[in-house]
Amino acid sequence: MNNVLIVDDSPITQKQLTMICKETGYNVIGVAKNGQEGLDLFEQHKGNLAFITLDITMPGKDGIEVLKEIMAKDSDTKVIMVSAVGKESVIKSCIEIGAKSFVIKPFNKEKVKQTISFVVSR
Repeated sequence: MNNVLIVDDSPITQKQLTMICKETGYNVIGVAKNGQEGLDLFEQHKGNLAFITLDITMPGKDGIEVLKEIMAKDSDTKVIMVSAVGKESVIKSCIEIGAKSFVIKPFNKEKVKQTISFVVSR
């Protein structure tokens, strides 16, 4: 299973993550531009995802709300939180809810690849 879902409202971030995931051997089966779209795509592909990248700050439902809903539906889902906000309290909160890791924008491509490798191997 090497399918990935990207949830982020920034077209630039969507493009960067898509490229990194493809370079790492993953198939991006969905890109959502807001939290609700992300949840809808998650429902469609639940059980068939290697991991999800999930932005924290988005219009409508934010990434933390989406993370809570995903974990309530399937706590085994591997979620990597993505944000320009590197606040330790936010990171800690996401990990406590069930996120497996966290990457900070702007991306260091190698760090993102290492994070993906770490999360998928767990």
